[in-house]
Parts: sequence; C-alpha cells; structure tokens
Amino acid sequence: MAHSGPVSVTSTARESARAEAGTSASGPPAAAGRWSRILLPGLSILLLLAVWQIAASQAANPRLMPAPLTVFAVLVDEIVEGELLYHLAVTLLRVAASFALAMSVGIAIGFVMGRSQLIDRLGNPWLLFFLNLPALVTIILAYIWIGLVESAAILAVALNKIPNVAVTIREGARALDTGLMEMAQVFRVPRLRTLRDVVLPQLYPYLAAAARSGLALIWKIVLVVELLGRSNGVGFQLGLYFQLFDVAGILAYALAFIAVVQLIEWGILQPLENRLSQWRR
Repeated sequence: MAHSGPVSVTSTARESARAEAGTSASGPPAAAGRWSRILLPGLSILLLLAVWQIAASQAANPRLMPAPLTVFAVLVDEIVEGELLYHLAVTLLRVAASFALAMSVGIAIGFVMGRSQLIDRLGNPWLLFFLNLPALVTIILAYIWIGLVESAAILAVALNKIPNVAVTIREGARALDTGLMEMAQVFRVPRLRTLRDVVLPQLYPYLAAAARSGLALIWKIVLVVELLGRSNGVGFQLGLYFQLFDVAGILAYALAFIAVVQLIEWGILQPLENRLSQWRR
C-alpha cells in the first residue's frame, strides 16, 4: 500500500505526457489533411484546364473546340446579360420540385416494401418495370398524355427517380435493428418518437445516398425534358446552341450548371450528411 501513491502519480504523469505528445503529433497531420482536401482538387482542376487548352490548340476548327478563356468569356457575357441566370433559375426550380416529389414518394414506397415481405413481393415487379423503363419513353408519354405543360415535365422527371429512391430506402428499412424496434414496442414508445429517435437515425446514410444520387440523376433528366418540350431552362438553351453549332455556348451553360450542382453538394448535402451521422461517432 505504501508504494501505491508514487506509482499512481508516475503512471498518471506518463499517461498525460503520452496524451500531450499524441495531441501535438496529431496537429500537423490534421492540418496537412485539410490542405490536401483543398490542394488536390485544385490541382486536378488545373490539370483538366491544361488538357482542355492543349486540345483546343490542336483542334483544326477553333469553333468546334473553343479554348477555356473563350468559354469563360461567353459565360461572363451570358451572366451580364441575364439570360443564363434566368434559365438557370428556371431549371433549378424544376429540379427542386422533381427532387422533392421523387424523394417523398420513393421514401414512403421503399420503407413500406422494406418492412413488409408481402408488399415487397407484390411491388417488386412494378419496381423492376419502372427501373428498366427508359427515361426518354417516360418523358415522351408524359408530354403526349398530359401535354406540353410544367406538371408533365416535373412528373416525368420524378417517375424516373422514384424507383431508385425506393430501392435504396428499401435496403435501409431491411437493415433496421430489430432489437431496437422491439425495445421501442416493449416500452410503448409513441410511433412518432420511434420514427424520430430509432428509425430515422438508422436510415440517414441511405437517405443521404438516395439524395446524392437523386440530385445527380434528376438534373440530367430535367435537361432532356427541357430540350424536348419546354421553352426555357438550361436544356432549352442547349438545344438552341446545338442548332447554331455554338460549342462555346453549350460549354458555358454546362459549366455554369455543373458549378451550381457542385456547390449544392459541397454546401448542403455533405454538411448535412456529416451532421446527421454524428450520432454514430
């Protein structure tokens, strides 16, 4: 017992020294990791621009392969004139409406199919049918049956995304911890609280995956919808520049929309996913 005091003090001092050393050692690597997340994408973009510039300089017809500065000049002109901002806003509204409809309906269908074997067996042929139905066919039929109106465009886009959301959420519903669900039933936890505190935290990764893939798919289909049957939007402008063989205009609108979608990914989806996944750490 006489040696317990000094030994404990010595061991405590060693542990604190190790902790301080670990903290100081983890500082530079953490900072290096943050810089690498910024520098590496920046270098990759510069490499892409360099390859683009080389390809443009080697092209026989500069009109068919414009240089990056030419495309950026067209982009600035379109922004100053207001055309690009208007068409971009219209397209983003269609993307938001289609995304909200596809996510809400797909989550409901996928969750019910994942929790009920009977409904899963009945609905699986329907799911496979719509998964393999080409998007172009859905768009054409929507325009023929409903007309060249806004509701037909949004419905056609949502119908192409709902099956993908349902499949992802169905896998998440199947993977729910049955022990936690049974415990909530035993303690008679209200359904709304069970959904909020037990079900949703386990579904967050699947919701994030469905949202990310949904956004990437929906905006591409929206452009096709606008190209075929709308009089405004980025897709309509791309069709117009295609008729004029204006490659610089096509690339300018494409780069603007890609930049906006990427900002949504970095500024909304990734931070939201990280925040919703904090409970796992």
